[in-house]
Amino acid sequence: MAELIRGSAIAHRILEKTKKQIVDMNQPPGLVAILVGNDKASHLYVDLKERAAKEVGIYFEKLVFPADVKQDVIIEAIEELNTRKDIHGILVQLPLPNQDADAVIAALHPDKDIDGFHQISQERLTDDRPGLVPPVALAVMRLIQATNQSLKEKHAVVVSNNPIFAEPILKLMHAIGMGGNYVAPDAGAFEAKLRVADILVVAVGRPGFITKSLLKEGVIIIDVGTNKTDDGGLVGDCDADVREIAGFKSAVPGGVGPLTVAYLMNNVVKAKLMQERQV
Repeated sequence: MAELIRGSAIAHRILEKTKKQIVDMNQPPGLVAILVGNDKASHLYVDLKERAAKEVGIYFEKLVFPADVKQDVIIEAIEELNTRKDIHGILVQLPLPNQDADAVIAALHPDKDIDGFHQISQERLTDDRPGLVPPVALAVMRLIQATNQSLKEKHAVVVSNNPIFAEPILKLMHAIGMGGNYVAPDAGAFEAKLRVADILVVAVGRPGFITKSLLKEGVIIIDVGTNKTDDGGLVGDCDADVREIAGFKSAVPGGVGPLTVAYLMNNVVKAKLMQERQV
């Protein structure tokens, strides 16, 4: 039976460290969350981020737009936030209901892009230049390292709907001597590609998508999926039976989610320090 990897305790330590950094600052960092539409999950996620920000001492604002807001209105708001000296981080809660997310993200100043989604943020990571690493990628790596297993030369497979999600994770893996590749959920020879994985990261938004029949014995599974059940609970993208064959599996909930929020808060602090060095 797989050992569960829990992220909550690690997240608490990161938040405490971030809080101490902020106490020593002359001015607290500022964060603005942009929320579009009435999606309940998006509102919940922003509420969690607001709670974490206030817990560590980050100044927090929330801009809420209706679902039918014109894209240019959001971009204008972002351009104004880019110029504000008291705001060091901006996040756009995805998905957007009717707007082009790529165009909206592109309007962010890369030094305020605390989600690490901007093209320049991605290029900085690829080129090993200072920048903001996507919090979810940091969370995935921290959970893998929490297994205390030897990772050098291990092969990882990242299954997600978009290769952009996989790229920063694979970059961090390669940096510590791991191999790995991206596999689309509808890829040909899907089973064969998964069965070679020593480490599997899955984020497709489909409950029960990964079953034990697809996996090798002892695999480490990081389940990024968060899917609501009929009774209001949360499950990942893996079937419950994967624990029969896996060596380790991240908890859902309580795995990737809390750590991602913690690293997001840490990125706000990093963003402030980056911006101050450029003055």
